[in-house]
Formats: sequence, C-alpha cells, structure tokens
Amino acid sequence: MRIDGLQYANWSEKIFRQLREGRVDAIHVTIAYHENFRETVLNFEKWNRWFEQYPDLIMKGLQASDIDHARETGRTAVFFGFQNPSPIEDDIGLVEIVHTLGARFMQLTYNNQSLLATGCYEAEDAGITRMGRQVIREMNRVGLVVDMSHSADRSTIEAAEISERPIAITHANPHAWAPALRNKRDAVIRAVTENGGMLGFSVYPHHLKDKSDCTLESFCEMIARTAERYGPEHLGLGTDLCQDQPDSVVEWMRVGRWSKQIDYGEGSASAPGFPPMPAWFRDNRDFDTIEQGLRATGLNAEEVDGIMGGNWYRFFAANFGPAAG
Repeated sequence: MRIDGLQYANWSEKIFRQLREGRVDAIHVTIAYHENFRETVLNFEKWNRWFEQYPDLIMKGLQASDIDHARETGRTAVFFGFQNPSPIEDDIGLVEIVHTLGARFMQLTYNNQSLLATGCYEAEDAGITRMGRQVIREMNRVGLVVDMSHSADRSTIEAAEISERPIAITHANPHAWAPALRNKRDAVIRAVTENGGMLGFSVYPHHLKDKSDCTLESFCEMIARTAERYGPEHLGLGTDLCQDQPDSVVEWMRVGRWSKQIDYGEGSASAPGFPPMPAWFRDNRDFDTIEQGLRATGLNAEEVDGIMGGNWYRFFAANFGPAAG
C-alpha cells in the first residue's frame, strides 16, 4: 500500500496517470492555503469535476475503506485538507461543515499567527489560543485531523497535549537533520508521536539536507534513524510534491493576502520559485525508488510497508470518523 500524506500539484490527467503508474493508492491533497470558505467550496467543486472526468483514475476518499475500494478498482483515493484554518474563517460551526464536504485534515496555522495558534515564522509563540482549544475539541468530535506542519514548537506541543485524538505533522523532517524553520525539533516530534500521532517525511528541497542535492541514501537513513528514535509505526511519507506549479503559486502560498511584500520564506531572493526536486524523486512514479532506499537501510519489510502507506492507513481508519461515545 502506498499513501502520500501531502501533495499540492497542478493537477492534470498527466499527474493522475502518473499516480497510477507509481501505484499510489491514496493521497492527501491540499485544497486551501489562504482561501475563505466560499473559495474553498469552489475548490471542492473543481475536484468534483475531475472525479467525473477521470473516474477510472481517481475517486474521492472519505474514510480508510475507500482506499481498499480504490486498490480493488485500480484507482487513487483522494483525501482533502487545508494548510490554514482560513476556510472556517472565524466560525467554529464551519468545522463540521467542511468535514461534511470532505475535508479530513486542517492545519491550525500556515507560517503566520492565526486565530488558533502560532506559525513557525513568528518571533514569539503564544501557543494555542482560546478559540484554538475550542476548534481542536470540535475537530476531535467530527473527525477532522489536527495538522501542525507549519506551526511553531510550543503551539504544536500544546496541540498534541490538548487534542483527545492523535494529531499529525503531514509534511516535515527532523530539524536536527536539516535545520529549516519548518522542520521539527525533538521535543515536538516526541510530543506528537507519544500521543499516537504521525510524522510524514517531506521531499520538498527546502526541507532536505543539502536541499536539491540531497541523496536518496541520506533521506532514507534519516527516516531509519527517526524510526529508531520514535517508533516506525508513527512514520509515513508526506512528500509535499508541488509538481507543475508555476512560480506565481509560491508567492500565493507564502504571501496570501496578509502582505504586499513577497516573502521568500525558506527560499532566497535570487531564486524565489520552486526549487528543483532531487533527482531520485521527480514525480509519483518514483515511489519505488524511496521504497528500495528504505529497504537498503536495514528496516524490515513490515516497517518499510508501514512507512510507505500502512501507518497512514491505520491513522486514517482511527481518525476520520466521529469520536466514539
């Protein structure tokens, strides 16, 4: 089973076919960065058209069993998520609405402070806000997973402790391996995994050691060492693949509506666009390469299968439905 915990590609028939060539059974797709509720609904509509146009390649995913159906029918199950809480605006009632529409993940922040928590680019981290605590409780109730991929340290640790259900960091790497602002320190990863949560490893070059020149061996060895430290059952992939996106989309991701200045974030002013992907992972057809690289580290077959998708499957099964009781 192969599950990618995060992608934000410029979707097309070409990419849908590459998903099938790469035998990707399920993906978590970002459908909102800075969009408000109405704009997010339009993105759901766009995906509904794609499901109609390519029914032999993709299908909408709402629960883990949809992945089984996708595998049986040779398709990829698509699960939706937000990289910001902007789709719920300032209305906690919209948490249940977006879950009903099909959202299964929501980051409490992107890089900036939100109404719910602090982003990883802020100088001060005030932790989870009053509204944030209430929203986490509501997300737990309906089955919308708390994602802290772009959140600051204190906020992430508090979210893991406050949430009554496991949370996720869908796309990041250990800070000790590659000290990017977005990567996670030991205390953060420990708080998430000790509470049953998941860490999805990112292939986005700004999150990699040596960036675009990162080797497959370095990436897979990093995963193996993380498995030793926190347990392989809490780990998966969240490639953060942004295939075929124009550079203007990077500006939208990093700037949104909050600034008139272009924030290059972890890039540089001389190269503000998308960085080149490492040679061993260009698109969805390269998951075989990662799997082979993981096997070469000495991880056993069960551990590799879990990281490639089995662990995400169990996490989806436990966390996408309403809370028990």
